[in-house]
Amino acid sequence: MSQTSADPLFQPLELGALRLPNRVLMSPMTRSRARQPGDIPTELNARYYAQRASAGLIFSEATQVSPQGKGYAFTPGIHSDEQEAGWRGVTEAVHANGGRIVMQLWHVGRMSHEEFHNGEPPVGPSAINANAQIFLGGERGFAPTSTPRALALGELPGIVEQFRQGAERAKRAGFDGVEIHGANSYLLHQFLSDGANQRTDAYGGSVSNRIRLTVEVAEAVASVWGPDRVGLRIGPGLGAMGGVTESDPLPVYTALTDELNRMGLAYLDVIEYFGAPDKRPTEPGDLHRQIRERFRGAYLANGAFTAETARQAVKSGHTDAAIFGALFLANPDLPERFRRGAPLNPPQRESFFGGDAKGYIDYPTLSWAET
Repeated sequence: MSQTSADPLFQPLELGALRLPNRVLMSPMTRSRARQPGDIPTELNARYYAQRASAGLIFSEATQVSPQGKGYAFTPGIHSDEQEAGWRGVTEAVHANGGRIVMQLWHVGRMSHEEFHNGEPPVGPSAINANAQIFLGGERGFAPTSTPRALALGELPGIVEQFRQGAERAKRAGFDGVEIHGANSYLLHQFLSDGANQRTDAYGGSVSNRIRLTVEVAEAVASVWGPDRVGLRIGPGLGAMGGVTESDPLPVYTALTDELNRMGLAYLDVIEYFGAPDKRPTEPGDLHRQIRERFRGAYLANGAFTAETARQAVKSGHTDAAIFGALFLANPDLPERFRRGAPLNPPQRESFFGGDAKGYIDYPTLSWAET
């Protein structure tokens, strides 16, 4: 489709307080290239994001709100002055190229290894190992997760405060908004899960108790930014990723959606599917459809889209925009390639995590290929 005026992906979108020029959005993607020690974003990271500024919106890679929230090697943080300054360089570069970027705030919970915590166990809602793999970096590659300790009831206000302070630092660093990570088997997702969360206090058991921490975090972050610049990532009904099981996700996510509506959050980033693009369902599942119908803000679908399946999803009204991961990683000018129907660079999976500029900022754009 070459007529931009008729292309669903190239219609502007109001996303809370943000005005997006197109509906081709860049997914948060862990790339493990923050400077060590200190988990600090660098000029290399700034260049990577600036190259992709033509996205309707960039979601930053997941960024830990505290040392306790770290679970992978070389991931950036947003809990120190040095990290805040590093991220300011990123936002300035994106804005200089005409882009928009929000920070994804992250606490991995039990999806971690004791190596990142001075030999102490990571934390989670309950002392249940995720039985997953964690990237330690270098030649060591991946290692099994450590068994967590259960967070004490008195520690949970501190978790909320970590997110609030991360939101404050993100604002000072020049971001356009923030996204709270509540999916992919990380801490907030663990609390939502009746498999990972075996607590018997006010944060476990019933649906209202299991959504409590996510709601409190959202309220704290919205108090910093205003709800019209805050979104939440969720991954409802995706199975046992990272050992996070959900026996009956519908009442959990409808109750959570009602709370987000009460707050007036700007959007939901919904991971709908993991797998090959040619196997992506042509119609949304009932769970996703019900969340879409219930949520009053923007619904942003994420998961193995192609240009054509994204166009169809936007045109049908199932989603307000489509979020692209690996395709944006490999094609810095992805919107323009979609606009022209141009060939796409294949992702170099061996350079997804860790490393240097190779497989990070050296993917060719159309202008490079044409000269």
